[in-house]
Amino acid sequence: MSELFKSIDARTRLAGTNKLEILLFTLGVDPRTGRRETFGINVFKVREVMRTPEITAAPEMPGSVQGMVSLRGVLVPVVDLARYVGVGLDSRRDIMIVTEYNGHTQGFLVEAVDTILRLDWAQMRVPPDMLTANLGGLVTAVTELADKKLVMMLDVERVLSETTTQDDQHLFKGIEPLEGAQHTVYFADDSSVARKQIERTLDVLGVPYVGSLNGRMAWEELQKAAHHAQATGRKVSDLVSLVLTDVEMPEMDGYMLTRAVKSDPRFAGIPVIMHSSLSGMSNQQLGQSVGVDEYVPKFEPQRLAATLRRLLDRQVSPAEAQ
Repeated sequence: MSELFKSIDARTRLAGTNKLEILLFTLGVDPRTGRRETFGINVFKVREVMRTPEITAAPEMPGSVQGMVSLRGVLVPVVDLARYVGVGLDSRRDIMIVTEYNGHTQGFLVEAVDTILRLDWAQMRVPPDMLTANLGGLVTAVTELADKKLVMMLDVERVLSETTTQDDQHLFKGIEPLEGAQHTVYFADDSSVARKQIERTLDVLGVPYVGSLNGRMAWEELQKAAHHAQATGRKVSDLVSLVLTDVEMPEMDGYMLTRAVKSDPRFAGIPVIMHSSLSGMSNQQLGQSVGVDEYVPKFEPQRLAATLRRLLDRQVSPAEAQ
């Protein structure tokens, strides 16, 4: 399996080109469809694929968390994805995908891994409502291969959020409203969990926002704002104070969205924050190369709020300009 990951350096160069590579895997037969569905996970987030080592059960863990394994002296929680999704419960799951999100490592039990597929983010589509309903909103993007096979990207951030017992109330304590200014933040993220946390942070700050499911939708919203500003004789910065974007999104990723914003003179001076669970230095450097003003790891509301406050304080609101 290590041969799947021989060209990591080549893969890191994909970021910023609106391309990605996904590791395909199966969980077993879906009892609702009678089919063995194919899922995908971004290779950037995969550390290794291995035979599942001995799992030690831990008390008071969520139902789909099998326990812990020791990887090179580090205890790593193991999530049974089939049990979580509700498919393939009778299949053997002796393959573990080891992933890293925001510096946290975890293992996902799967039935089998297939291959690594290189795609353009434009080939990844927002899932249709029927598929979203069938899988409870767990799929963030879908694509159809040449052989008509459908590949579904799971909302891994939601999986991790719902398989931990941590109370996140304390994450928002101490965040004070942003007083005396009129701002609007435009943000894009394909994860429902991430969108809710962004909205919650902005609500606590008292900052209005326009949210989108991906970069393409966000760019369309930004275009609308720019056209409205032109029609009313205003500056775009009167309507858009800041852009907050995830990296991985179907149709248009965060690098391409940032490049579009930064290359359009109408959006001059509007800061862009990259907000991602891809927390490696290489990803931050790629963000800077396309013009990102700040990089904030996901699921750190205090840090996000502080960064938003600092950048928004630099913006002159319409009320302040009068």
